[in-house]
Amino acid sequence: MANSITNNMNANLWDSDPELFEIIRDEKKRQCSGLEMIASENFTSMAVLQCLGSCLTNKYSEGMPGQRYYGGNEYIDKIELLAQKRSLEAYGLSPEEWGVNVQPLSGSPANFAVYTAVVEPHGRIMGLDLPDGGHLTHGFFTSKKKISATSIFFESMPYKVDPDSGLIDYEALLKTARLFKPKLIIAGVSCHSRALDYKKFREICDDVGAYLMSDMAHISGLVAAGVTGSPFEYSDIVTTTTHKSLRGPRSGVIFFRKGVRSVNNKGDKILYDLENRINQAVFPGLQGGPHNHQIAAVATAMKQVITPEFKQYQKQIVVNAKRLCFGLESKGYKIVTGGTDLHLILVDLRNIGLSGAKAEYTLEHVSIACNKNTVPGDKSAQNPSGIRLGTPALTTRGFVATDIDQVVNFIDRGLKLAKEISQKSGPLLVDFKKVMNSDQEFQTKIASLRKEIEAFSNQFPMPGYKDY
Repeated sequence: MANSITNNMNANLWDSDPELFEIIRDEKKRQCSGLEMIASENFTSMAVLQCLGSCLTNKYSEGMPGQRYYGGNEYIDKIELLAQKRSLEAYGLSPEEWGVNVQPLSGSPANFAVYTAVVEPHGRIMGLDLPDGGHLTHGFFTSKKKISATSIFFESMPYKVDPDSGLIDYEALLKTARLFKPKLIIAGVSCHSRALDYKKFREICDDVGAYLMSDMAHISGLVAAGVTGSPFEYSDIVTTTTHKSLRGPRSGVIFFRKGVRSVNNKGDKILYDLENRINQAVFPGLQGGPHNHQIAAVATAMKQVITPEFKQYQKQIVVNAKRLCFGLESKGYKIVTGGTDLHLILVDLRNIGLSGAKAEYTLEHVSIACNKNTVPGDKSAQNPSGIRLGTPALTTRGFVATDIDQVVNFIDRGLKLAKEISQKSGPLLVDFKKVMNSDQEFQTKIASLRKEIEAFSNQFPMPGYKDY
């Protein structure tokens, strides 16, 4: 007989917790009504959402398939093995040459697991400096503080971009690597609009005897579709999130090479020993039970990756990004590196006298979501001079190049409004916010532009559940 207490706790969210449900609905309205241009965000499919809300979240499954520390994992094993198989297929990888771990909870834990497995405590790594477009997990620190856990537990040395071109300075990277002698070099970015030269990274790694780890979190969808160069040809290890251009759940995946790594002077084959080290770093080294609902969602996302529709979608992402770049340049905005090969652009606002924080704050208030970002030459990540804009989420909703033209106009109007406010408020962000939120003329202009943008955005479909 059913327990009345259990029944009372099994009501729908909208009945059991209407306060929370209304906040979730408000967020759904925000996503539908606004222009989502944060380059690391996307709208995932209904199939992925259904996996994330499934009974799989109830199950503990510490260990690897067939080697669990809990019973009752017959079907969980099948799901994880399916996710592994499809992840390799999505990138055309042979299971004899590559292995994969689909248990990392996200991209940052995936990266840290690799360092733990391969570099070991206080070992040396090199990654692109965060102010130059790198990621926190690639070893960021300042002169006063070690910001990322990567820089706390490992010794990191950043490499840089050329301050004039905004492109990675591979010659300087080689010189620094020869001095620093890292055990691992990271080819990966968080805000860089040009394709990486993985061949050059490989040559540098071979020169200093380092592993090459490519973090393709941002571009994993583009890589799978063949829209940009693949890191797999040259890398020893490849990590990725699955929720950016890939359109899967918020999760992480680690790919690692198997087989022969090199041949010594005597002709002896040196084999890769990454599989056990990486698997054990993920569990029991850094995580407990994997999130099986996420792993199932990865499995269904990877199935979508191999479809013709997905490949066309990725091509459109790049077409839209190039159109966005062209449109903003035509209106006088400076684009770092002078263009884009990928899904994002970095806008340097110094030539118009506007900070990234002011631009982000204003655009958010007119329902355009982006993020402030450092540009080459910035001294502080707390006061950046640019904004990062991406096209994956808009492309998911069906935006094509002509729609991006209208988006460019909205961004331009928003930034011009921010400039007006800044001229009245002065340089400080706190004063800028006060003026924006108290001046009736600016409030009216913001409300008018927001209404126009939301009417435009609401014309485009949103994947997922209809009401929440």
